[in-house]
Amino acid sequence: MQNSWQQISEEICDTCSGECCRHAHPPLSPRRKSILLSKDCPDTTFEHTGYSRLKCRADGMCIMNIQGKCAIHGYKPETCVSGPFTFDVKGNMIEIFLKKESICPLVRYLKHDAVAYQSQFTLAASCLRRLVLDLPEDELKDVLTISEPETDLVSVIPVEGDSP
Repeated sequence: MQNSWQQISEEICDTCSGECCRHAHPPLSPRRKSILLSKDCPDTTFEHTGYSRLKCRADGMCIMNIQGKCAIHGYKPETCVSGPFTFDVKGNMIEIFLKKESICPLVRYLKHDAVAYQSQFTLAASCLRRLVLDLPEDELKDVLTISEPETDLVSVIPVEGDSP
């Protein structure tokens, strides 16, 4: 039986112990923060520095990364679900970028498996669109100042819409 993309991606992610979780500070929309609070994440898990986000420990690792695994994997922030895809917003369009292979081991696999790439891209586009729509405008503006230079533009989608 062939492994699903989700199983394969989790196996690949296990090889780096969550380096994408280091200094990540994923933004939290009010909706996502409410979900996390309902799942017993204490309020001390969050901070607000221009935007609501998860805290990092002194070593820079996300507070929710426990021994290389995400403690909130089933309901983690949209940018975390989006995997190696990230975003910027220009007007009413969302630019979607793919991180470089040197940043994320998933990228090499995605570049060689069109079905997996499309599956992850569709999920990322949906999550990123939801985040852009849900974040308060001032917080989104702050999030968009975060530089992510090791990426390649792969698509542009409308902020409003149903499909990527």
